[in-house]
Amino acid sequence: MSDLLDVVALETWLAARQLLPGEGDVVVEPQGEGHSNLTFAVRRGSAELVLRRPPRGPLLPTAHDVAREARVMSLLLAGGFERVPVVRGVCDDSSVLGAPFYVMDRSPGLVVRDELPLALSGAAGRAARAELGAELATVLGAIHRVEWRPFVEAGIGKPSGYLERQLRRWTGQREGIQAAVAAADGQARELPDYDAVRDWLRAHLPVESEPAVVHGDYKLDNVIVEAYPDPDGSARARITAVVDWEMATVGDPRADLGYLLSFWPEPGEDVPLAELVTQADGFPTRAEVVALWEQATGRVAGDTRWFVALAVWKLAILLEASYHRWLAGMAEDPFFARLDDGVPALLARAREVCGA
Repeated sequence: MSDLLDVVALETWLAARQLLPGEGDVVVEPQGEGHSNLTFAVRRGSAELVLRRPPRGPLLPTAHDVAREARVMSLLLAGGFERVPVVRGVCDDSSVLGAPFYVMDRSPGLVVRDELPLALSGAAGRAARAELGAELATVLGAIHRVEWRPFVEAGIGKPSGYLERQLRRWTGQREGIQAAVAAADGQARELPDYDAVRDWLRAHLPVESEPAVVHGDYKLDNVIVEAYPDPDGSARARITAVVDWEMATVGDPRADLGYLLSFWPEPGEDVPLAELVTQADGFPTRAEVVALWEQATGRVAGDTRWFVALAVWKLAILLEASYHRWLAGMAEDPFFARLDDGVPALLARAREVCGA
């Protein structure tokens, strides 16, 4: 871990800001299976903070800006959205740990990915699964009700043109991958479905709705879930925090909804690289998720196909960058090995969704 976190340098930085006081050594432990910015638990005795920093490069242009992510979280808290950790310190001096980073409070609970925890499994967990599924929609709606103007004033997002910028940005990210690979004397692989979906998205660009704060990566494994017992012996579940705000901005909130739906397989469906837990009995259907979001926001979703196709397409581009980092020996996550077939499968699904 020494090439990612110098514990001595970190301890010095924390001490200068009177963060994580107490006796004993500072202990750092990697957290979760995040495939973008890296997360670490930082402990001294019973006190704990969570640290976020970028991965090793090469990185996509404008990606992994952790200082911006910290600003977004602070603005959300100021705007009345409380399900976000409190940021305790930000370091934009790369000489400390080799990259910018920030530290925040730990939120109670756990991350649910491809397997349900015991409290949410089986017949006893059905009510908790239904509660969690509904909360994913309504908490997203709460994000979209946050006043967006302070974000624009802080240089985070613009009040219009979001969907067009998304197409331009992610087309540029794909071109950035190709340029980075070429600079290393390699050649990025051909992805014909990428081109077909890009052209369809351009040709069918929707009229934008009223702007809102958008998360940009909202899905089940980017929230912290706390499960607890109900007096009747069943389980309950609540979302204590929404995390991973690195792609947050101001834009059309239907893009967030489409992204959530793209990770929401229903029973019998096979969705590449998606969490399959939403297929468990009790989770709402995608149509029910849309209805819950509409109720929470007072908006009309309309036809979500464009937004789902955009979500899958841009995820494929993001993961293609991770795949090339893995090929270059700059990432050890075994998940990235799956992207040899996973990225083309995602792009094929995006093409199927939109009918390009």
